Amino acid sequence: MAGASPVLEDDSALSRLDRGLFRIERAMALLAGLAIFSLMLLAVRSVGGRVTLNAPLMGYVDFIEQLMPLIAILAVSFAQRDGTHIRMDLLVENLRGRALWLFELISVLLILVLIVFLIWGSWAHFQRSFDFDAPWWSRDSTTDVAMPIWPAKLLVPVAFSVLALRLLIQIYGFGRALVLGLEAPVAVPMVVDTATQAAAEARALEESEQERADGAD
Repeated sequence: MAGASPVLEDDSALSRLDRGLFRIERAMALLAGLAIFSLMLLAVRSVGGRVTLNAPLMGYVDFIEQLMPLIAILAVSFAQRDGTHIRMDLLVENLRGRALWLFELISVLLILVLIVFLIWGSWAHFQRSFDFDAPWWSRDSTTDVAMPIWPAKLLVPVAFSVLALRLLIQIYGFGRALVLGLEAPVAVPMVVDTATQAAAEARALEESEQERADGAD
């Protein structure tokens, strides 16, 4: 996975849009983290109840089913913003200038096409589940405790829509860098090579250890 430096910022409208969307992405990533923590607590309760009281948590599988979209999808746009998704390092690290921006632009365009189809398909999937006239507005429910499934299904097109906005910002950012030949465009992830990434991590570790030493004194 290629390393990425913090996304560059300035006072331009593009950068302001980037920062505004990032606040939403950060909140969604926090919800995803809380969902993971909640799943851990549910596992402790279910296993502990089974061992100590012979009474596992009722609907444990149902809760997992409801939490999975939060865990798997809600933070995707947050990762896309920093460029921390898995990618082809051997190719990207050797590109510079307009060749790099062209590669990034084509990649993001292809991702956007895929995401548009996923939004369309996941929204249709949600609509098949949601019904104002049905109990709990749901045509389907979980197996054990009959929880409505449409809230979990709704999260998918919502998360993908936020990702689509992120991709549009990056398309504009990479396209602007390609046309103008910019070396350090804003609102897009800046790829760094492995050596630079390792050096940055080493400096961060040294600074963290120094801060702990200062605090101990």
